[in-house]
Amino acid sequence: MALVGENGAGKSTIINILGGIYSLDEGQILIDGSDAHITDVISARNKGISIIHQELVLVPYLTVAENIFINREPLNGIFVNKAQMFEKAQEYIKKFGMNISAYDRISDLTIAQQQMVEIIKAVSFQSRIIVMDEPTSSLSDKEIEALFDSVRVLKKQGIGIIYISHRLSELPEIADRVTVLRDGQTVGTFNVNEVSNDEIVHLMVGREIVNYYTLSKHTFGDVVLEADHITTSKVKDISFSLRKGEILGFSGLIGAGRTETAEAIMGFDRIISGNLNINGKKVSFRSPSEAYGMGIGYIPEDRRNESLFGIQPVRFNLTIRVLRNFIRGIQVNNEYEQKLADDYIRELSIKTSSKETMIQNLSGGNQQKVIIARWLAANPSVLIMDEPTRGIDVGAKAEIYELMNNLAMKGIAIIMISSELPEIVNMSDRVVVMREGRISKILDHDEISQDEIMKYAVNI
Repeated sequence: MALVGENGAGKSTIINILGGIYSLDEGQILIDGSDAHITDVISARNKGISIIHQELVLVPYLTVAENIFINREPLNGIFVNKAQMFEKAQEYIKKFGMNISAYDRISDLTIAQQQMVEIIKAVSFQSRIIVMDEPTSSLSDKEIEALFDSVRVLKKQGIGIIYISHRLSELPEIADRVTVLRDGQTVGTFNVNEVSNDEIVHLMVGREIVNYYTLSKHTFGDVVLEADHITTSKVKDISFSLRKGEILGFSGLIGAGRTETAEAIMGFDRIISGNLNINGKKVSFRSPSEAYGMGIGYIPEDRRNESLFGIQPVRFNLTIRVLRNFIRGIQVNNEYEQKLADDYIRELSIKTSSKETMIQNLSGGNQQKVIIARWLAANPSVLIMDEPTRGIDVGAKAEIYELMNNLAMKGIAIIMISSELPEIVNMSDRVVVMREGRISKILDHDEISQDEIMKYAVNI
């Protein structure tokens, strides 16, 4: 059962209720026709419900086996029976055809492998219902197919799966039915083979999305950022230029070096050789704060761990980058801060009950909008956006594309790193294709196509 809807439609709320994190105000959850009475996470698990969240919750410094059986390790008397625990974990790993060891640390695994460990963990609970929240958002095409194979195995075992995804193209491959949510209500449930993606989108947003991609003909200014044969421990001989008012796409397979290039520019990683020039001036950033001071903004892919102050309100998360603008001596101009937050919440259509709502309670797409607003408030000359629409619904994507286009028309230079080829093709003025830590090709606008990008990404 696929569950789809815009960010803020209620998908996360639904799965948190099923998982015992939130309580029902009214209504029932029925399992086998009987009221399940789910009151907390333990009772949900005892009823056979497991939730695999979009942001994985594994313990990175523990092994695969220790994560699978955490807090329920097999005992030999009062001691953990490690031999039995690792043997059982390896049996599950073999069952799902994974090429890893139960002794591997989680931190050494790829995101796709970690996702599979979460699935194994859910199966080990003897779960009858597994909820998967955006399971493919960080996976390559090959990894996605491996995940789908595992889902098919679970279906054959009689396990019911609720599958949340913004990638509507996945639904015919993996889903039998689809339920559409909008504004906290069910719009309808349909057999996947009886409803088109266009119809689903219309049901999700309640309106037609016209001009989904909104790239305009940009007038470029001077070069604002230039990488001249940059080499770090992770990328080699990187050379490209970025002009004022340009959207420069970075494409390539996972591990090609796209994010690593951005990290080199921002000062996260030391440049071993080569030069970085900002507005014609050679710079060498020792930390991201120095890059910020030169007008370079950075929106990382992993917003939860690298961008959000989860237990702070929307207002704080939105205005933190320009906090000094509100301070006069020992006084804080709260009125100015409140107005700035209200303006951007309205301008970016951020769905939140209040600017004082904790940001961790917002949907993923609205969290991303808050981070974008944070940088807009700082008025950058260069904005690096790594997977800017990851985990965001079609309606919010269209809004972010329009926003990016408007920023470029105002003269802001944008680097957009994306794994979604349609996004790269339709939103880039030029495309830098990377492979194995090097630039394979820089495509001009009239050369850009999905086939051309993939040709250089895989070295055909």
